[in-house]
Amino acid sequence: MKGRDFLSSVDIGIDLGTANTVITIGGKGIVVNEPSVVAYDKKKHQVLAVGAQAYKMIGRTPEYIVAVKPLKDGVISDNDTTEAMVSAFIHRVSSSMMLKPRIILCVPSLITDVENRAVIDAALSAGARKVFIIKEPIAALLGAGVDISKASGAMVVDIGGGTTDIAVTSFNGIVQDTSIKIAGNKLDEAIIKYISAKYKIIVGEKTAEQAKMNIVNVYHPDANRTMTVKGRNLLKGLPESLEISETDGYEAVIDLVDEIVGGIKTVLERTPPELVGDILASGIVLTGGGALLKGLDMLIREVIGAPCYIAKDPLKCVAKGVEAAFDLSEELLDGFEKISLYRYK
Repeated sequence: MKGRDFLSSVDIGIDLGTANTVITIGGKGIVVNEPSVVAYDKKKHQVLAVGAQAYKMIGRTPEYIVAVKPLKDGVISDNDTTEAMVSAFIHRVSSSMMLKPRIILCVPSLITDVENRAVIDAALSAGARKVFIIKEPIAALLGAGVDISKASGAMVVDIGGGTTDIAVTSFNGIVQDTSIKIAGNKLDEAIIKYISAKYKIIVGEKTAEQAKMNIVNVYHPDANRTMTVKGRNLLKGLPESLEISETDGYEAVIDLVDEIVGGIKTVLERTPPELVGDILASGIVLTGGGALLKGLDMLIREVIGAPCYIAKDPLKCVAKGVEAAFDLSEELLDGFEKISLYRYK
């Protein structure tokens, strides 16, 4: 094995998401993609499980065991459990490594300095020899294959589980950005509320997510296109099936989608005219699970007046970008005063 390949095999990239944590290893790609959940024993004061194992415990444990999601709406809501989760994931993937790994942590845009330090300390205590921090919009653009090193504008709308991150970049840095607490989870909640209010039937989160993926169309919905959902009748308390259409899906989420589009407008209004001209030429990149919302790219194109396209494999863009950042470490991660990436020694 060549020296460069060997060293890359001890590079770990971690995308800390509200819904899922994705871990990549140089040369191997994605090795972990599990829910951001921690199961904690309050009696013994210790972590029992993280990820998929902890997710299975939600709603199924005795009182003294809690399964919690340490990230909420794109921010770290519990420093201790986030630190424990990061540490456990790192130990899981690095236990067989002979050398201490370099680690890049991709963190939510709204993270504070205290939260930043908590996850960095977790990575260092788990055995990292060097820790880097990268912001989600930068990672998303790298993963989408966009060259952000040039002095020209690029715009990304990264719609995850907890937040939508919108940013304009140029010359390896973020020029303007914002983060909106409207994303996949809020869209699911909106569908649940809509069906409950209109049809008096309560459906579960998974059903709402399936409806979002299959029947929501935010650009010219078709009332004749339907799907069956199953839930519980609020009046009778009994199971019931229901046909909902694309029109229902549109009405359920359009107000939230309009807020996302409004966020794009706000960022563009604050962006220097020269960079706006670049974006009109190159287009807006959609990444994250929300990029797959039917008709969203066409709606943005019509309202904003700029080209808009969905990145290839949008769900994995951020994770791919984190992995790609290692090869660009000289350009991206040194001289942090130029860019929104931070280096801790």
